Amino acid sequence: MEDKKHIPVLLDECMEALKLCPGKTIVDGTLGGGGHSEEILKRILPGGKLIGIDKDPEAIERCKEKFSKYNNNVLYVHDDYKNITNILRNFNIEEVDGALLDLGVSSFQLDDHFRGFSYKADVKLDMRMDNSRGKTAKDVVNGYSAKELTDIFYRYGEEKWSKRIAEFIVERRQKKEISTSGELTEIIKAAVPLAARKGVKYPSMRCFQAIRIEVNDELRNLQVALDGFKKVIKSGGRFAVITFHSLEDRIVKKFFKGMQYPCECPPDAPICICGKKQTGKIITKKPILPQESEISLNNRSRSAKLRVVELL
Repeated sequence: MEDKKHIPVLLDECMEALKLCPGKTIVDGTLGGGGHSEEILKRILPGGKLIGIDKDPEAIERCKEKFSKYNNNVLYVHDDYKNITNILRNFNIEEVDGALLDLGVSSFQLDDHFRGFSYKADVKLDMRMDNSRGKTAKDVVNGYSAKELTDIFYRYGEEKWSKRIAEFIVERRQKKEISTSGELTEIIKAAVPLAARKGVKYPSMRCFQAIRIEVNDELRNLQVALDGFKKVIKSGGRFAVITFHSLEDRIVKKFFKGMQYPCECPPDAPICICGKKQTGKIITKKPILPQESEISLNNRSRSAKLRVVELL
């Protein structure tokens, strides 16, 4: 695919947040199309090192070709960013100067209809970030009970009609296996009452998000990853995270707040007795949002939020 299809979100804001300069070692835990990584490389050379991680083997190969002139300064890792401590240990690296996580699905994955992420095309249900392993969206839709589907639609998609949609899915799959995104979209549309669909362009969007999160175990992985990155970023280093929905943002906000305000003692306690020390300073009191000019160029950036913490 052509690079013009990949527009990195909040690019300038991320570069400023990371305090980049030549010689630094930076982790891009979500390599994707390489948009953020390319700008990081420009700012940490000469002498810097980029560690580019992605679960998607296609992203790794694409960036190896894209960054061929930088290959002496890039370590490519086909893995999950939640494994950051083991990844660095394998390279005999103890600490890094900063890290970035862009938690959105890459433009390449969304636009590649064979990956099954999009609710706008009729393709096979997959949705795996790493399409070489693990359960697929088809497995979830056809294998989960009505209660399990209801739970993930409600928890991960915040879908009001979760129970009714789950019941419609179970009823349909008893007649015929649900194999494509188009079939699933039609079932969801039929389940959501007409009045509730008024003004909603894509009524299946929330359920597709929920299934993708379940397939890739995104929220649990994020929680593990945040704890791991906190351990490997050196004092003074920055950790920047871009989220795209409220569930992710809530996790990141709570984690960063816990780094700055770790004390668990009762509010009326005269002194701290829990012994927990501050490990970070929040740089973004409120999340950084894309400007209207960016949204007009890249509509997928509209829900992005950037939060940044500095390690102490």
